[in-house]
Amino acid sequence: MSAPAPRPVSDGAALRAALRDTGVRPWPVIRATLAGTMALGSAVGLAAVAAWLIARAAQMPSPADVALAATTVRFFGISRGLFRYLERLASHDTALRGVVTLRERAYARLAGASADRVLGLRRGDIVARMGADLDAVGDAVVRAIIPLGVAVTVSAISVGIVTAILPLAGLVLAACILLAGIVPAVLTARSARIAARVGTSARAEVSAAALSAMDGAVEHRVWGTSAAAAEELRTADREAERAEELAARPTAWAAGAQALFSGLALVGLVALGVLAVRSGDVDGPWAAVVALLPLAAFEAVGAVPTAVMQLYRSAAAARRLAELETPADAAAIRPEEASPASSTPTLVLDGLSAAWPGMAPTRPVSATVPPGGVLAVVGRSGIGKTTLLTTLAGALPPVGGAVRLDGDPVGPADTGAVVAMTAEDAHVFGTTVLENLRVARGDVSTDEAWEALELVGLAGWVRGLPDGLDTELGSGGRTVSGGERRRLLLARAALAPAPVHLIDEPAEHLDESGAAALRAMVARMRAEGRSVVIVTHDLGLLDVADTVVSLDD
Repeated sequence: MSAPAPRPVSDGAALRAALRDTGVRPWPVIRATLAGTMALGSAVGLAAVAAWLIARAAQMPSPADVALAATTVRFFGISRGLFRYLERLASHDTALRGVVTLRERAYARLAGASADRVLGLRRGDIVARMGADLDAVGDAVVRAIIPLGVAVTVSAISVGIVTAILPLAGLVLAACILLAGIVPAVLTARSARIAARVGTSARAEVSAAALSAMDGAVEHRVWGTSAAAAEELRTADREAERAEELAARPTAWAAGAQALFSGLALVGLVALGVLAVRSGDVDGPWAAVVALLPLAAFEAVGAVPTAVMQLYRSAAAARRLAELETPADAAAIRPEEASPASSTPTLVLDGLSAAWPGMAPTRPVSATVPPGGVLAVVGRSGIGKTTLLTTLAGALPPVGGAVRLDGDPVGPADTGAVVAMTAEDAHVFGTTVLENLRVARGDVSTDEAWEALELVGLAGWVRGLPDGLDTELGSGGRTVSGGERRRLLLARAALAPAPVHLIDEPAEHLDESGAAALRAMVARMRAEGRSVVIVTHDLGLLDVADTVVSLDD
């Protein structure tokens, strides 16, 4: 049995779903759009009044007329900057709040996603999806939706002003604005979509290659593979550059088309203004307004190609986020909703066989672990011990047989709440010793932390650190030895509240005193009524187990 395949989802549907997940309401977007409209509307008003003032001044008007127009010009000049500032505040506040909500929901879904979907991704790809892709969805609000709304409202205002002065000129301006907004989008839609998809994937590949090269820098140096890792990064970077070139093409076409239609509008309205003055339909100052207004009106339309391109980028990013979700995710309990069992359940392995998709399954095994019991799983390297442990944790569906807790199948809802797992490569975070222990339980006190460190024989080492429990550790445990890192992970396991705990290779990098500390920790967990499953190739640890199963033939 394998995890369900991902649901095929279009870019547009993925973006709409992601925007719903941001929790952004219509009113904040409308408020930001109104502020942006006032900012660019002030530019339109400034152009119109300035054109009227210049033409009217040539007619030697009264000083009162000139003073009023000059004051209006100053008003529009000041209000443009003011409303632009208010628009930035409103739009970025809306987008940032939405991204925070989206990130929270994305992490919850990532935690509940099937293991064969998430664990098959490289760390850099996950970082890109949880970082740049989430930000790209937020950019859809600031750089696409709001600019498009502003373009529509400002264009309508501009056309309304010109139409009120000279109806035919209003029709010409409306036609040119529509062409400037629609034609570039239509002409470049396919290439923009391809460029957005390629660009999003290429940037993620650069992130994955860079993180892989940095994480494995020491190993690359030892094995002489640094050149290969650097070449992989250069290849990813070249693909990213190619994606940028693909994105530049539709942008260039759009800019050229907009310049064309803007020029046509300017020439057309100047001609109509001159003809209207000669026929006596309007006087000179109003004809100047008709002629010069397009220069400001097209400023709003100029943001349309960039906004459309951003929509494609955001949609591609939203699709990559949706790929992490499986049909089972919707029913999965969020981590904050899960709660540990009030008592330790009986763990039953009934002919259990485990495997990653496309891999050979492990030999079926059966065992029962009562509350307070200890099961040891042994076997040669590569036989599938860790895979079996992942299945026991409920993160990977069984290939055959079943794993049950008090008769109920283990599922994602039990992972971390009822069944916790300490992996062999469990992460040590770049924060303090205390905060690394609080990964197991967020409310661990300093007294509890010292007690756990004493239990695993690490208290003396921590007391010798510069700031004790508050000493910062390097990310990934690079600033501690292998034995210290392993004992720190064992202390974290001792503090975990889950009644069933799975430990992968607990004796790795431990000396005799470390093995004694491991036995003390297991004895402590047994005394608390918690069950333990140990995966190990160290047969010297089997004395701590009540039952031993082997995956070897």
